[in-house]
Amino acid sequence: MKKILLLILIMAQFVIQQCQPPESKEERLEWWKDARFGMFIHWGPVSLKGTEIGWSRGREWTIEEYDSLYKKFNPVNFNALEWIRIAKAAGMKYIVFTSKHHDGFCMWDTKYTDYNIMNSPFKRDVMKELAEACRKEGIALGFYYSTCDWHHPDFPLTSPGGSVKREVSDLDRYTEYLKNQSVEIIKNYGPLLVMWYDVPQQFDAVRGQGVIDHIRKVQPDIIVNNRTGAKGDFDTPEQRVGSFQIDRPWETCMTIGRQWAWKPDDEVKTLEQCLHSLIRSAGGDGNLLFNVGPTPDGIIEPLQVERLKEMGQWLNKYGYAIYGTRGGPFKPTDWGVSTRKGSKVYLHVLRWAGGTQVITLPDINIPIKKVITNGSVKTKYIKSDNEYRILLEEKLLQPVNTIIEIQYEDDIMNVVPVDVRPQSLSYMKSVNASSNIKPSWINHEWVDLKSVNNGEWSGSFWKADINDREPWIEIDLGKIEKIRKVVLYESGSNITSYELRYKQGETWKTIHKGTTIGPKLELNIGIVDMQVARLFITSFSGIPGIYEMLLMP
Repeated sequence: MKKILLLILIMAQFVIQQCQPPESKEERLEWWKDARFGMFIHWGPVSLKGTEIGWSRGREWTIEEYDSLYKKFNPVNFNALEWIRIAKAAGMKYIVFTSKHHDGFCMWDTKYTDYNIMNSPFKRDVMKELAEACRKEGIALGFYYSTCDWHHPDFPLTSPGGSVKREVSDLDRYTEYLKNQSVEIIKNYGPLLVMWYDVPQQFDAVRGQGVIDHIRKVQPDIIVNNRTGAKGDFDTPEQRVGSFQIDRPWETCMTIGRQWAWKPDDEVKTLEQCLHSLIRSAGGDGNLLFNVGPTPDGIIEPLQVERLKEMGQWLNKYGYAIYGTRGGPFKPTDWGVSTRKGSKVYLHVLRWAGGTQVITLPDINIPIKKVITNGSVKTKYIKSDNEYRILLEEKLLQPVNTIIEIQYEDDIMNVVPVDVRPQSLSYMKSVNASSNIKPSWINHEWVDLKSVNNGEWSGSFWKADINDREPWIEIDLGKIEKIRKVVLYESGSNITSYELRYKQGETWKTIHKGTTIGPKLELNIGIVDMQVARLFITSFSGIPGIYEMLLMP
């Protein structure tokens, strides 16, 4: 019996060690890329108000009121182990927790300021408990630390939003404060996977690199993002899936709802949106850092937990096509992405117009041995000239992602990525709108007109201007095409009526009238010859937005 128990303990320790990153920066970065999926956690006293962390200081709430919230912050239901087990159930391999946001409040027992969790009614070191839970469950740990600090008297800018310049400040002295706290975090709770800095504002590349060099004296193998002011180890596209990029690591940071911190009755992304964000990130050779905002009493919202566990259930079955893979060798297109591992390529068919059709792939000069769909179904393919044609049967299509596994005769990891033929006729074609807002941040959401036909339907989106009373978006195909189906993805649920039209000469012909659109709407329109299609939004309850508009042959 003792031998059996000893064997169990040895195996458990082995599993935990396998989940922890190795001990050189290069190896740690590769481990992080293999992991692909992590949990971001934005939490602090602001959850008492349900508004955005840091940014609502001096905006929705006076500075004095915001800065006093910690005196009432007592999250008695906080359970670090429960949080980490939720992350684990979601298939996440690491977490990044907000140690200090732009509001300057510190969520650990720091000796450098009294403005910290130990002086709240809670009086518990949240970060210590999270570090212990991560070690117990074999989850890698990282911390977010805001480069700017609108509360600290030495930082040159203050609230709202860092838009107010202080009369007196000392950036050098503040930099020492930042360095001291960063080292304190690493020494107290490390070794860490990552230090995740944010919003450098007054920090330039030289000052930012000084921070990175300083913390690497304490932990040489730690990885650091690109928000100290310096380049760091990886890029961080926000609230949108990053572009295909294999020459430099990247990680999309994205909220599961509409806000980083807890928001009452927040709208949670659909399972399709959540999984597609992860799959498209992996297909672009990036990671997904998926954010939750716990409640004032310290729990993660049940609906968010449910969605995360659904993601974990999918990963339990199909994680082999995500974990440990690299993006490509086929670049993302409107129907999906590809990931690769050794001599295998996994096509992730995220969206297909239906019907038994053919996926056409360029020949990468390595022969195909076999093709399998959904893990077990042998799939027909033929080679023709410089391409392969793979049969995709309609009966095999899955609701969220259909995985086609291609076994090549040799390793494909060094193949230079190539473009793939899209399925829709509207992919990356000319787009216009009544509100042609430049790509920009609006309430922490990335708004970009080009997102409506770039194949990314879960992060960035087009949004009408607040004064636009007759909003519309249109796509010009460049020539007349036969269109059979239109697919629409709405951001939010504000559209209450719409019309789909196409241009015939100088007049607009109505194809379809409807009321709500919602997360996804497929419209079979027969066969319509058109070059320019326009979505007219005729009534709405709030500012309307569209993730994606597809015109299918």
